[in-house]
Amino acid sequence: MKIPINIVTGQLKEEEIIVGIDLGTTNSLVAYINKSDQKPLAIADSAGDAIVPSIIYFDENHQPVVGKQAHEHLIDHPERTIYSVKRLLGKSYKDIETHESHFAYKIIDDNSEGLVKIEAGGIYYSPIELSAMILKELKERASHFLRSDIKKAVVTVPAYFNDSQRQATRNAGKLAGLEVLRIVNEPTAASLAYGLGLKADELQTIAVYDLGGGTFDISILNIENGIFEVLSTNGDTYLGGDDFDRAIVEFWKSKYQIADGNKQQIQELRLAAERAKIALSSSTSSEQKLSLGDNIYNLNLSLAEFQNLIFPIVTKTMDCCKLAMKDSGLTLADIKHVVLVGGSTRTPFVKEQVTQFFNQAQIHDQINPDEVVALGAAIQADVLAGNRRDLLLIDVTPLSLGIETLGGLMDTIIPRNTKVPAAAAREYTTSKDGQTHIKISVYQGERDMVVENRKLGEFVLSGIPAMPAGLPKIEIKFQLNADGILKVSAKELRSGIEQTVEVKPQYGLTDSEVEKMLLDSFTHAQADINLRLLVESQTEAQQLLYTTEKFLKNHADKLNQEEEKQTQDAIDKLKLALQSNDRQVVISATEFLNEVTKPFAERLMDIAIAEAMKGKKI
Repeated sequence: MKIPINIVTGQLKEEEIIVGIDLGTTNSLVAYINKSDQKPLAIADSAGDAIVPSIIYFDENHQPVVGKQAHEHLIDHPERTIYSVKRLLGKSYKDIETHESHFAYKIIDDNSEGLVKIEAGGIYYSPIELSAMILKELKERASHFLRSDIKKAVVTVPAYFNDSQRQATRNAGKLAGLEVLRIVNEPTAASLAYGLGLKADELQTIAVYDLGGGTFDISILNIENGIFEVLSTNGDTYLGGDDFDRAIVEFWKSKYQIADGNKQQIQELRLAAERAKIALSSSTSSEQKLSLGDNIYNLNLSLAEFQNLIFPIVTKTMDCCKLAMKDSGLTLADIKHVVLVGGSTRTPFVKEQVTQFFNQAQIHDQINPDEVVALGAAIQADVLAGNRRDLLLIDVTPLSLGIETLGGLMDTIIPRNTKVPAAAAREYTTSKDGQTHIKISVYQGERDMVVENRKLGEFVLSGIPAMPAGLPKIEIKFQLNADGILKVSAKELRSGIEQTVEVKPQYGLTDSEVEKMLLDSFTHAQADINLRLLVESQTEAQQLLYTTEKFLKNHADKLNQEEEKQTQDAIDKLKLALQSNDRQVVISATEFLNEVTKPFAERLMDIAIAEAMKGKKI
């Protein structure tokens, strides 16, 4: 038995507690492992409520108030009460300008692609600062309850959070005084909470359907002997219960001819919609009386109307489920369990649709869907603390990572659904003689042309010794850590010249890009293949033209007049073929130029060998 002792004071050291945090769009929670029974518990307040609303209110002295007390100010001070800040993490104003009307507070447009800012009481805040305030509240709650200064945590994020959003979450933790040991995907944390497949030699394939307030994720996981492997993920960073509320608001505005009011009235209507949604989880109708300005409205909503309103939203989640299943390579018959996560899964219509889609699987909703992610994060925290050795968590990257090559092609280095942490390298070379630098542009996405993918960043490897084209050996290495954050390095192997950069994009994927990227990769698959083949043949032809024209310039004295004319004619034919954008025409002209130059290229090679061997014996 090991007993930790402080060697300075000689006193027994308390075992450090690592907590699990679910930093949610609507609500946040903190959980820990109860040492008496080794079970995860969400930490509640004095009233027994574990949920901390992800809301920040700034009082007249600009002091932040977080949680329930802040929720009370949504109506009387909407301009100073910030909610759904998670939707703004890692985003620029351009990303969210079409959704700005959904927020009662002021979002700053500074005409740049930098990270968005929020104005409250005349002071500007970043989403990272605001998220840090929520994390600090959770940290203080845990420290008070556990009577220990909590310094380390595991924080969960949606599986579809990109590099910028994950980095922003980690920075928010640092600002709150927390060392974020691991960023874990929310669906993965939920699977840990249910502990499916922990029995020896037991194999489980499960689906985790996570519909929260602002994000949706579907993950297909394989669990065997305590090893959690994510086979595929899909989702939408701008889809959730907030959209249910918004659909109700728009329905009421149309039905009762409610004009757009001030920010306070917008908030009152949104909160009324939220109450109706909750009521319809256990009732067939909802009735409310609401005073907006000089008008009093009797707001009614039937269960049938509500289901009709949310049908297209729930259908979007089902489309994501189909794509996740396709990527996993499994059939629906392979899925044995479905875990429901997120408060929005309490909606009966959502449960019905999920049950219908995964018709033979067992649906799990026994654990409070609001707490399940935080509980799973606490289990992962316990693993990192070294208290559990029966679990091993393996995650995957949701989108492919690669670089731009000649012709604007995407060359994938780490394919999507690769287990992380991961590292992969590939060798490249220069395309021009004497080239001393090369620009490396890093992209994320599934399309064959980089213009259709998302640019993560770029850097220049300079100082390459001047060599003939094709001679430098440049290794591009991608290292993806457990949090999904990418480090890219480039090294010229002959000289040792090296450059390394951690890719931190200035802003995240736009909402439409997140939803469309995977769909586009499927719908344009054949066209992308055809375009890639054309560009590759054009690139090969251009390289052949470059080397042949260089050859003619350097060895004109070695060719007779007829050979020189034939070669020039073949060059002109290939240049004309390149203008046609017809792959077969380009290939044919390329092969013709190769055939024309082959005889004298071989002759010159023989001459060079003969001169090199003069005076030498074999």
